Amino acid sequence: MIKFVSGIFLILFFSLTSNLSAQDHPSSPPLRELLKQAVANYPLLRSKGYEVQAAERGVNASKRTLVPSLDAAYQANFSTYNNIIGMASPTYLIPISGPPSSGNNYSGVFGSSAGMVLNWQPVTFGQRSAQVNFSKAGLQQSSADAQNEIFQHKVRVINAYLDLLVSNELVKVYENNYFRTEANLKTIKSLVVSGIKPGVDTAMYRAEISRAKIDLLNFQKYREQMKINLSQFLASENPVEVSDSSYFTRLPQITLLSDSVKHPLLALFDSNIGLTKAKLKMLNKSLLPTLGFWGTTYARGSGIHYDGAVNSPDGLAFQRYNYGIGLQLSLPLLQAVRINPQLQQQELLVKSGEEKLKDVSLQLQKQLEMANTTLINDLAAARENPILVESSDFSYRAVLSRYQSGLVNYADLIQAQYLLIKAESENKLASINAWKALLLKAAVKGDLNLFLNQVN
Repeated sequence: MIKFVSGIFLILFFSLTSNLSAQDHPSSPPLRELLKQAVANYPLLRSKGYEVQAAERGVNASKRTLVPSLDAAYQANFSTYNNIIGMASPTYLIPISGPPSSGNNYSGVFGSSAGMVLNWQPVTFGQRSAQVNFSKAGLQQSSADAQNEIFQHKVRVINAYLDLLVSNELVKVYENNYFRTEANLKTIKSLVVSGIKPGVDTAMYRAEISRAKIDLLNFQKYREQMKINLSQFLASENPVEVSDSSYFTRLPQITLLSDSVKHPLLALFDSNIGLTKAKLKMLNKSLLPTLGFWGTTYARGSGIHYDGAVNSPDGLAFQRYNYGIGLQLSLPLLQAVRINPQLQQQELLVKSGEEKLKDVSLQLQKQLEMANTTLINDLAAARENPILVESSDFSYRAVLSRYQSGLVNYADLIQAQYLLIKAESENKLASINAWKALLLKAAVKGDLNLFLNQVN
């Protein structure tokens, strides 16, 4: 869980690299719809939902301990009727039905018995409520864990979505570069034929066409990889087509909201502390007594009569019927000695959890400061890049014109073309960087609406 705090930068920026751009598709699903699909279908998130439901059942199970136990049994047997009156330890012994015998007799007789026992502990001096509260704390922890996992997954989906968008745009950039290179080759051929340029320029520019095609193929391959990556987060069997040029025609706005952090990771760590405290309270309550009520009714039959006469089949019918009720107060005298180390352990775990919460809070606060700095600088860079593209395009066209006039050599033309493609690529990346910086801030603050409210 802590790894998410320190790794969120990597998720959002080092995966940014690029690639492909798909053709605009009219049926491209909006981002919010994709997020709903991911939450509904992703297996890990569904498993978290089942864990929450299981925790809810655990709370109900804790409350059901108030229900008394009621056990019924019937027994029939055939055994020797040697018997003796007196007390014996029940371990490893099976009681025999009937009165004491005058001597050893190994003849077998029938015996039977049936009974019903009620055991109820309505008063536990807080033990039951502590168990219920522990189950509720477990439910809260499971819910916080699920919410944190959903939040993290939404960040991954949005990041993958932005990666696919920028890859689509980069494919367009390199497609234009390939077509530009093909057109220039025709111009160079005509210049070579007219004797303005040497024949080697044609051969060298053909190599540039191959390089441009290889670059395009690499970005097309990466675009397909990004489609698969997004489809994985959506739990979709087929690659997903998305398109939205608005991320490259406008930049996000810096909102003047408070920089308080309400990240679901904080709620998760807080719920872990609550769970530990609830267990500590439950252990303390186990030192208290319990008050229970019991009741029983039973019947018994024996093939041996009170006067010693034996009629074995009579043992299959009941001759005596009994009942009993009682009240039992149980006090665990040595429980404190046994669980004292556990109490100390839980107290230390509570302190450890509180320090972990402080650590996560500190990390998130510093991450937010870094996110604000990143957003400001990336927005400034994104505003400058169009100027760079415009200047690079003007320079390229000027060099191309001079090359056609024989005033500059092949190397100058290639350098100008390289600077143009680099500026066009960086412009696309700068735009998506700005959006990713906003996503980073939203992810650190724990509020994705900060990002979603600015997108279509």
